Amino acid sequence: MIRVLAPLAFSLPLFAALPTTQEALALAFPGAQFARKEFALSETQAGRAKALAKVEVPGRWLVAYEARRNGTLVGVGFFDTHRVRTLNETLLVAISPEGRILRVEAVAFHEPAEYMAKEAWAKQFEGKGLDPQLTLKGAIHPLSGATLTANAMTDAARRCLALHQVLYKEAK
Repeated sequence: MIRVLAPLAFSLPLFAALPTTQEALALAFPGAQFARKEFALSETQAGRAKALAKVEVPGRWLVAYEARRNGTLVGVGFFDTHRVRTLNETLLVAISPEGRILRVEAVAFHEPAEYMAKEAWAKQFEGKGLDPQLTLKGAIHPLSGATLTANAMTDAARRCLALHQVLYKEAK
């Protein structure tokens, strides 16, 4: 009897290794220095962020990474961990001081690899602000075969933009 073994390639990931949190920040803000900043949202701030995002904002404690070059704020990075289907993904959502997405980068993805969004698809978030068109089938094209991933990423982008609005634009 001849037994055929499955090729080893099937046990390897179908995509390149994901960046670490520090690597993701460096990709989003090249040459910047980072300061970790913790926030405890008031009930009012949490409610405002939820209303702006039009998605759930779980918890009231969060961390932002302020990116500076020569002392000037060049952006803020939020790491958003959320459920995709049955498992979690963590994204870096990098936002400019003006409130526009600079980059969305996955740093953890625990669902099967075929459900992960490709970099080319994620690039469509770049330059987007928090507006009613930042939705699937609005400014964001659906992701064939990975609708739950597309929904989760779009919700994360909206949530992070809303948090940026509340913490960095309205708080001034």
